[in-house]
Parts: sequence; C-alpha cells; structure tokens
Amino acid sequence: MGVEIERKFLVKGSDWRTKAGTTIGQGYLNRDKNRTVRVRIAGEEAFLTIKGPSVGPSRLEFEYAIPTPDAMALLQLCEGTPISKTRHVVIFGGMKWEIDEFHGANDGLVVAEIELDSEDQQFSRPDWVDREVTDDPKFFNSNLIEHPFSTWR
Repeated sequence: MGVEIERKFLVKGSDWRTKAGTTIGQGYLNRDKNRTVRVRIAGEEAFLTIKGPSVGPSRLEFEYAIPTPDAMALLQLCEGTPISKTRHVVIFGGMKWEIDEFHGANDGLVVAEIELDSEDQQFSRPDWVDREVTDDPKFFNSNLIEHPFSTWR
C-alpha cells in the first residue's frame, strides 16, 4: 500500500527556475473528495494514479505506468478540460522540490510540493517558498479543473 506525505506551498519570484521542465497534461476520471483517479502524461511517460482522501499531508496513493496511447485515449474520457503545467525539479537542502507552473485557465499559479517520509519530518525552506496551502482544497489539482485560478480574482 502506498502512502503519499506531501506538503504544498505557493511560490514567489523566479529564483527556483534553473532549467527547462517537463510538460505535463493531466485529467481526472473521478474527482470525488474520497478518491481521485488521475491520468497523466509527463513528457514521454504516462501514468494512472488513484488517490484516497487527504488527512493532513497524507493520503493513500497508487500509481501505475501505462502506455501513452492509452493515456491519450483516457484523457478524452476525463471530466472538464485537462490541466496543463510545466514541472520543474529543484534539489534544496538535500530534498527534492517539484515546482508546478500552471498554464491555460490556471496561468499564473505556481506551486511547490515536497514529499516527506513522515508527517513530522523537518526540511529547509528555500527563499522562494511562500505560504503553505497543503490543507486548502482550492489548490488541489483535481479542483483546479472546475475552479481554475483565473476565476479566483
């Protein structure tokens, strides 16, 4: 059984930008609050991911590689318009930070995520990390489909 422990933060500035990132397209076959089923194409790879409900920074996560043509077909079955973003990976303080720069209806939103081994694991925060949004559902990727960042203002 897989458990994801992840904290999420808004990003300020552009000091995190060090190189080109990976283009990601993702959609949701199910966006129920108790479970999500996501299809993702990241560069040349594709995945099907099932996630349970969030309990703080933790939740069940099961991810499986699938053929890219299958993922492309599954994206056509997803609810709403798929999310488009570029993922940048930055190593800071010995930890991997994934910075998602959103496009389309979520253009302007930049979020950093860090995966932890335990909920109480300590880590250093880079200067470009701003307010934590781990527990704010409006920043869940599954919710950005129905309520994109461009409509928040």
